[in-house]
Amino acid sequence: MNYMDEYKKWCEGSEFDEETKRELLSIKDDEKEIEDRFYKELEFGTAGLRGVIGAGTNRMNKYTVGKATQGLANYILKQGVQDKGVAISYDSRKMSKEFSMQTALILNANGIPTYLFESLRPVPELSFAVRNLGCTAGIMITASHNPPKYNGYKVYWDDGAQIVSPRDVDIINEVRNVQNFSDIKEMNQKEAEEKGLLHYVGTEMDDKFIDVLKAYILNPDIVKEQGKNLKVVYTPLHGTGNMIAERLLKEIGIENLYVVPEQKEPDGNFPTVDYPNPEDPKAFKLALELAKKVDADVVLATDPDADRLGVFAKDSKTGEYMNYTGNMSALLIAEYRISELKEKGLLPENGMLIKTVVSSNLADAIAKNYDLELIEVLTGFKNIGAVMRKAEETGDKKYVFGFEESYGCLIGDYARDKDGIAAVMSLCEAACFYKSKGLTLWDQMNNIYKKYGYYKEAQVSIVREGAEGAEEIKAMMTRMRDKKVDKIGDRKVKVFKDIDRDIVENMGTGEISKTGLPKSNVLYYDLPDDEWCCVRPSGTEPKIKLYMGVKGSSENDADEKLQNLKDDMTKLVTGK
Repeated sequence: MNYMDEYKKWCEGSEFDEETKRELLSIKDDEKEIEDRFYKELEFGTAGLRGVIGAGTNRMNKYTVGKATQGLANYILKQGVQDKGVAISYDSRKMSKEFSMQTALILNANGIPTYLFESLRPVPELSFAVRNLGCTAGIMITASHNPPKYNGYKVYWDDGAQIVSPRDVDIINEVRNVQNFSDIKEMNQKEAEEKGLLHYVGTEMDDKFIDVLKAYILNPDIVKEQGKNLKVVYTPLHGTGNMIAERLLKEIGIENLYVVPEQKEPDGNFPTVDYPNPEDPKAFKLALELAKKVDADVVLATDPDADRLGVFAKDSKTGEYMNYTGNMSALLIAEYRISELKEKGLLPENGMLIKTVVSSNLADAIAKNYDLELIEVLTGFKNIGAVMRKAEETGDKKYVFGFEESYGCLIGDYARDKDGIAAVMSLCEAACFYKSKGLTLWDQMNNIYKKYGYYKEAQVSIVREGAEGAEEIKAMMTRMRDKKVDKIGDRKVKVFKDIDRDIVENMGTGEISKTGLPKSNVLYYDLPDDEWCCVRPSGTEPKIKLYMGVKGSSENDADEKLQNLKDDMTKLVTGK
């Protein structure tokens, strides 16, 4: 069936409501828009669903959400684990509350109990709740840091981590097997409550979550002492973060906390930002204005589902607020926590530090310094979660820290997804600790570089939207894969990894080995002098992503090397 036939089916079919039909009839003269909405189905991929909200097969709406939920329900029933139930949370985006209730009621109609948060809560609390309640699965309605027109649907399993292979593939197949929207089971809210299938989760889970996080504070007395002096500006960017962050920081002793008033309340329109992403310095505009007014030491922002943390810290020498990348903030936390664990005799002998393949090589240097095993996994925090699960089952390794360059880390094994709330807490603890030594966070970042080397990283996103864009992204990846790239600029490629084909090629000797990683559309180039770069298509947005890193002898040297590598890599991938 072509896209126009599918469009007509939605406009005329009895299973679609009048509101949906009206929306679609309003675009009857816009063939390009019709094509974009119907040229494919919004795929339930390894990260669940994510797409623009609206009517159509390639959109987030009650029909695509319903199909995903029915497929998941069928999988749960086949596994025979339905009695443990499913925990459900949601963020501040448009339709998040409606999609979360719809999801709960479809599961209830299949006889599966649900534990629905009574109001929006962050991703890390959902991950924690799955484990705390002993659920078989969890669902988070969120599009994370995407623009306001998006929403999404993330699925977690019983360990609190997002689903991974082979379970993700089996669930995807069940979703695809739901051929008709009429196959989606229904139940109303009153009946679900009367049958004891629909349960609500309230502030008692907040209490448990906060108590667990506070137990990870390594120097509570220093935080209480220096928390009287430290000034912190925080913004949840209209998302879920302040449901927990403000209370948590005040309870650990941060007395001078300023939450950006214009961005404090949840709002799916994100009226003060074009893009609610703490990776984007523009999202900090209001927070930095407030920071300058109150002379803040640290400026922190979480994304709408509060799994990512962005950081600015004041350089006392210049008075400027310095921006931290995700690698920098995570590894600042890692160096603080790991050094203090060692100092207190709490660092496990069989400890592991986990990073993704596109994250900083500074992590390798830190792991080596503290005699931790460095484990590298594919992009996506769920892959860190998979290593944690295996270690939990075998008992042979202890989780110490995990992070990915996309502004996310996890300080402990209480959850299985990146936790922006715990990262906020840890950054504030570290700021208090270094303040007690007469240092700022920016001083400490420079101390880390002096200790290990000036590691710098960058990312380039090449956006190509729509059906044509998807083909162009595919063509770029094919060209890079088929072309034997032995040089990037004037740098010789030492080792080439094609993770999709499970190939590691030593470019000097020609020796071929296996990656040992699950198949994924990722190309990786290991270069001399601790430089590297990587190419992959985004799994959630219409873009191809280039990642790269260098090590310099000074900050200026690293910046120059990074800019050169960025230019050379972008030219190579785009052909321009």
